Amino acid sequence: MKKIKRFLIAIDGPSASGKSTAAKKISKRYNMSLLQSGLLFRYAAKILLAKKPKNKIIFLNKAFKKINLKKIEKINLHTPEISKFSAVIAKELKIRLIIKKFQKKYVSLKKKVVLEGRDQAKIFPNSEVKFYIVCSPLSIAAKRRWMQLKKKRKKVSLKEVLKDLKKRDYMDKNRRHSKLERHQESEYINTAKMNIDDVINRMSKVIDRKLNEKYGN
Repeated sequence: MKKIKRFLIAIDGPSASGKSTAAKKISKRYNMSLLQSGLLFRYAAKILLAKKPKNKIIFLNKAFKKINLKKIEKINLHTPEISKFSAVIAKELKIRLIIKKFQKKYVSLKKKVVLEGRDQAKIFPNSEVKFYIVCSPLSIAAKRRWMQLKKKRKKVSLKEVLKDLKKRDYMDKNRRHSKLERHQESEYINTAKMNIDDVINRMSKVIDRKLNEKYGN
């Protein structure tokens, strides 16, 4: 990857599909930067809840000009309150544009980036590789998420997790701006019957093929 000047991998999909884990592993395997849009929305939600600014657009514009991703990654942004509010603000076009502006700037600086979220292929249509990752049926995704929460000693029922995932998927697929949907060029992967190694191997084959086609690696 050292000789390659620019290479983008867009990974989209619904909650609990395994896309975040896959994005982290792919970024490490190919020595690329990782940018998770969900993390940015969660951070926006956290600081809005904490500061309660009169004008949230002006406030977020200033905040995202001096954002430090390494510091953000160390903050706990996965509380129920932040999760619910981040889903709410994700509907707002002006907030989406602030985060999109940051993403564009980040990519222009880093050049080789794994982009993970729900609409990355739309924001970066010229990404060399695009994936759409799901875990279907949703009951399997819910069980996986429930097991993760249990390991973190968070008391929540499987029924509640399934209900929350259904609600989030509905919101993402029916919001007015940047709906969750598969890009026509995205490689579709259903992780329901796959372990993480299977997922990474399949993704790597697609990435290696594209690298070979474009750069002869």
